[in-house]
Amino acid sequence: MEVRMVSKKINGKLQHVLTSMTDAMRYPVADIADLYAHRWEIELSYREQRQYMLGNRLTLRSRRPDMVQQELWGILLSYNLVRYQMVQMTKQMKGSYLPYQLSFNASVGHILRLLVGLPYSSPGAIPGQLKYFYELAPSLVLPPRRERKYPRAVKPRPQRYAQNKTSQC
Repeated sequence: MEVRMVSKKINGKLQHVLTSMTDAMRYPVADIADLYAHRWEIELSYREQRQYMLGNRLTLRSRRPDMVQQELWGILLSYNLVRYQMVQMTKQMKGSYLPYQLSFNASVGHILRLLVGLPYSSPGAIPGQLKYFYELAPSLVLPPRRERKYPRAVKPRPQRYAQNKTSQC
């Protein structure tokens, strides 16, 4: 497998990124460096799936491989549907907001409240409920985030046994 090293100076420090996107014409250095700067958003989406959608469970409920695969697809599908609704909410809002500026956890709560109430609503009331749902979007706006451009670091592995600091020979 071919890899390419991309280097860019960020805050006066030279940063290096290895990537499998080797075509320099198709993937310019500036684009790859910009994507790498947004890696924190990807990490946050993993956290959202693990904490808010799986409830911090360490294991999945399914036991068979085919059911584990089905459960993972269900999690990914529902995550993308929530994110899609967040995009729709930002389109309905006044001002220029991006979907990641809305609270994921609060969005899930609003969507669940809407879904729980829909079976008890008459069909004529559903457009009004959806309108109210989109009107709640400004209440989901998060405070601005600080820039997070922390370098990746490898944590030391925890030792099973205490290390002997003095050698007795």
